[in-house]
Amino acid sequence: MSVKTISIVSYLTIIGWIIAYFSNKNQDSKSELASYHLGQSMGIFIFGVILNIILGFIANVFSSSGVILFLLGLVPLIFIILGIITANNEALKPVPIIGTYFEGKFNF
Repeated sequence: MSVKTISIVSYLTIIGWIIAYFSNKNQDSKSELASYHLGQSMGIFIFGVILNIILGFIANVFSSSGVILFLLGLVPLIFIILGIITANNEALKPVPIIGTYFEGKFNF
C-alpha cells in the first residue's frame, strides 16, 4: 500500500486504522506522513468515544435536547472527513480544534 493510501485508510473505522497500522509497521522505512495521520485518527476515535459517553449521559438527564445532541454527535465525523482531505493532500496538518492536542502523543 502506498503511504497516501495508508494515511487515508487510517481514518476509516477502527478496522481501517488497524490495517493502516500494520501496513505502516511492515514497511522498511516508516513514513512520517502515515505515522502522523495514524496519530490524528486515533485521537479522533478517542475523542468520539468520550464525546458519545458524555452526550449519552446528557441525553439521559435532559431528554428534550435530542436534536442538539445528535448534531454534536456528528462532530467526530466532520473531523474524520477533514482528516481524510488532509491525508489526500499529503499534508502534515492537524485536525481543527482537537488535532494539536494529539500531535506527538502517540508514537507510531
